[in-house]
Amino acid sequence: MKKKLLVVGAHSADFVWRAGGTIAKVAEQGGEILNLALSYGERGESGELWKENPKRSVEDVKKIRHEQADKASIILGSVFKCLDWGDYPMIVSEERTAQLAEIIRNFAPNVIITHTEKDPFNPDHPLAFTTVQRARLLSAGAGVAAAFERIDPPAWYCFEPHQPELSGFVPDIFIDITAVFEKKIAAMACMGAQNYLKSYYTELGGRRGNHARRISGQNAVKFAEAHQSMVPRVTDTIF
Repeated sequence: MKKKLLVVGAHSADFVWRAGGTIAKVAEQGGEILNLALSYGERGESGELWKENPKRSVEDVKKIRHEQADKASIILGSVFKCLDWGDYPMIVSEERTAQLAEIIRNFAPNVIITHTEKDPFNPDHPLAFTTVQRARLLSAGAGVAAAFERIDPPAWYCFEPHQPELSGFVPDIFIDITAVFEKKIAAMACMGAQNYLKSYYTELGGRRGNHARRISGQNAVKFAEAHQSMVPRVTDTIF
C-alpha cells in the first residue's frame, strides 16, 4: 500500500518549519505528500514582506507566499495546496470543515500531521487542530460501516510547536531526518517572508537529533523532527 501523508498547516509555511524533514523522508520512501495550508498567513505571518513594502496589497502577499510554498514543496518532493481561508483571525464555518473533510476523504491519507491543540501565541494554530480533528472524524466515521462515504481512520500526529513547553507538546516519536536535512535547509530558504525562523529550526533539528541519539543509542542520527501521536498506534508487535 502506497504511503500517503497529509500535512495541514494553518499558514502556508508551517509545513516547512515543523515537518519538512518528515515530508522529505516520506517522499524518498516513495510516498505521496499533500501540504495543505488553510491560509497563506498573509496578514500575520508575512512580516518580512510587509516590512519590505508596507504598501503592497494583500493579494500580492498571497501570490508571493504561494510561490514560496510551492517551490519549497517541490524541493521536498510534495504538492502544495492552499484553501485561502484568511488568517489573524481565521474563521472556520461548517462549510469549511466539510470542505476539509472532503479533501481528506478524497486523498485518503495513512497519516495526518497538524498543529497542537494549544498555542498561546498564535490564534490560528489551535483552530487548525480543532478543524482537522473534526474533519478527520467526519471523513472516517467511527471506523465502521456508515451511511456516508468513509475512509479508514488515518494515524494522527501533531508536529512540534514553536514553544513546546507552553503548548502541552510531549513528543513520542522522533523522525531521523539526517539524510534529508539539506533538503529541509533548501526548502526553508524559500520562505523569504519569515527569514527569522530558518536559524531557529536549523538549531532545533540538531537538538532533536541529540535527543534521538540519547534515547536510542543510534549515533548516526544527527538531525530529527519530533511529533506527538493523538491516537494510539496499532501494531502486531511490541518491537
